[in-house]
Amino acid sequence: MVILVDGLLHWFLWARLVRDPGWSDSAKLVGTVLTIFFAIATPLGMILTRFLPSNAVKPLATAIYVWMGVAFILFSVVLFAAIAKLVFTSAVAMLAKLGGEGPLEDPARRELLAKGVAAATGAVGLVASGAALRSGLAEVELREVGVKLARLPPALSGLSVVQFSDVHVGPLLQTKFIESLVEQANRQKPDLVVITGDLVDGSLAELREHVQALGRLKSRFGTYFVTGNHEYYSGVDDWLPELRRLGIRVLRNERVVLGDAAASIDLAGVDDSSAGRFGMGHGADVGRATAGRDPERELLLLAHQPKAIVDAAASGVGLQLSGHTHGGQIWPFNHVVGLVQPYVAGLYQHDPATQIYVSRGTGFWGPPMRLAAPAEITKLVLAPT
Repeated sequence: MVILVDGLLHWFLWARLVRDPGWSDSAKLVGTVLTIFFAIATPLGMILTRFLPSNAVKPLATAIYVWMGVAFILFSVVLFAAIAKLVFTSAVAMLAKLGGEGPLEDPARRELLAKGVAAATGAVGLVASGAALRSGLAEVELREVGVKLARLPPALSGLSVVQFSDVHVGPLLQTKFIESLVEQANRQKPDLVVITGDLVDGSLAELREHVQALGRLKSRFGTYFVTGNHEYYSGVDDWLPELRRLGIRVLRNERVVLGDAAASIDLAGVDDSSAGRFGMGHGADVGRATAGRDPERELLLLAHQPKAIVDAAASGVGLQLSGHTHGGQIWPFNHVVGLVQPYVAGLYQHDPATQIYVSRGTGFWGPPMRLAAPAEITKLVLAPT
């Protein structure tokens, strides 16, 4: 499937930017060779990164994933230009027909216009790619969000929750990045730290050293974790004991009480929505995670994918914290994400009793690029209504 998508994407770019505009034969040859090179290098490089020595992986992975991002942005710009051109030419043809004359054909003008459109869309795509790369590599911003909850005890007003999500520790994001996240989180002096899945993209043997700083996270109630889909691609049964060793509480369809008899809330966490496909006893179960709770006590749920909100609302959850979407990561992919997830980024009121906050993600997956969806460390400050 990856090879098929890669091939179709590169074919489309070749057709629109190399074949159709009417460049010289030598320019077409260069463009064709480059397109074939990138089309082959992308999947081949992804495979090679699994076998090369660690010191060679990062530069190769950077080159591959940057091109993936550039290709996607170019595809989006070229597709938009193609649709706009189709609408424009159809409108011109219709007006000409209504006027009793057929559209005037001028091959030279049409060729010049095609070259201009190809050059302009290529330039726009490259400028947007540069902006996306700059955003993707920038320091992660702290986003503070106030949330009012009906059942929050007044004594816990101002309770702060720092959320990481979709960090994707792997070939490009490693020790220094994790250390910077831990420093930023600790400066907030949070009451609670939560990690809502997709922490890693690789095996424990590959990445163990890069996550050790997570053991230095400090908060009043501790650090809690739920799995994302990428944990299941990375050896989840190896990773969960390691996270526990670092002092991180893993919530697998279970619930804990935070606070004391005078003022407390429930915190529940579920496996990723896709976990059941992997067997091994994994699978999301919101009902099990919330069973036996006091309905008068406020309930927070950690669930990697926003789609868990349906079961969360039925189980009396006041606030669900999720990630998975990356906010689309590279616009306009957020519109595609919106077709499969009910919420993409930010705070939403799902129904009168249940809210959901969806993080744009703290790291990135694939291209080290973000366009109109900057990475975030979220600080949620809770208050009673």
